[in-house]
Amino acid sequence: MLGQIEKRLALRAGESSYATSTFKKILPSMVREDLHPWNVSPREAFVIQHELRKRVIRKGRIGSPRLVGGVDASYLEDGTIVAKAIVVSFPELELLDVEKSRLKVKFPYIPGLLTFREGPAIIEAVLSLTRSPDVVIFDGHGVAHPRSMGIASHVGVLLDIPTIGCAKKNLFGMYAPPAREKGAFSEILDKTGKRIGVALRTRSRVKPVFVSQGHRIRLADAINIVLACCPRYRIPEPLRLAHSIV
Repeated sequence: MLGQIEKRLALRAGESSYATSTFKKILPSMVREDLHPWNVSPREAFVIQHELRKRVIRKGRIGSPRLVGGVDASYLEDGTIVAKAIVVSFPELELLDVEKSRLKVKFPYIPGLLTFREGPAIIEAVLSLTRSPDVVIFDGHGVAHPRSMGIASHVGVLLDIPTIGCAKKNLFGMYAPPAREKGAFSEILDKTGKRIGVALRTRSRVKPVFVSQGHRIRLADAINIVLACCPRYRIPEPLRLAHSIV
């Protein structure tokens, strides 16, 4: 399957790799908080995204991942955000680890700036995991974003880990509907015609999900991992499990 995906994406030969079987446990001191503060205005957040996009690495070969993470966030009526991070075995998709973090929301809801609202809580939850995933899937976008800095790319850069964006709706770019069978995909293109992700059919005759690279991963690997995490449902199992946690 992966070879077929690579061929269909026409990936360049000799693409450099970022070999990783498991990344070492990240300590809070390793989070790149020095890259930017969180207490910023929306205007400052836009500037930060423009600068941070230069650090996104859109390549890196995930060999045979053994642990896959998933993150999701929900909100309480009192303005608290609950971030949930989980780890499953791969390819068995058995739940192995769950962590939650609760923080007060301090940033307004502005499309395209989701990380400034949910990022601090998500990072805290990911850092609390006792098992370190080889790659983390986000319920949101990666580089398929107006400034190439969706939540999967943003958090991926801050933690310097392989991440995948897998969203239910398209945020940015143009695409044609993919074929109806599972595994079919069509490219998402920006205004210049550059490929920034794919609309991926994870179940036959069901709406696609929108997959893009977050950080330190090739698009072909991101597609393959998302498909392998969808044995029964449209949404990847790590995201389904994270969403189900209360």
